[in-house]
Amino acid sequence: MKRVQVTFTADQWRLIERFKGVMGSDDAEVVRNIVLAWLAEKSVVTSEVKRGAGAGGQQWGGSP
Repeated sequence: MKRVQVTFTADQWRLIERFKGVMGSDDAEVVRNIVLAWLAEKSVVTSEVKRGAGAGGQQWGGSP
């Protein structure tokens, strides 16, 4: 697992807090799920899963 520190403006944080309880129960879970939802929307997750399935079956998000 990798940890990262990010900085949000007050307006950005107010927007993110609106998703608490909907996209997760704590700050890290909400931010992680927002990022994953954005990646899925951009088809990045799907592309990585397909590419991983063709390369020995390694799942997306696994160790390099």
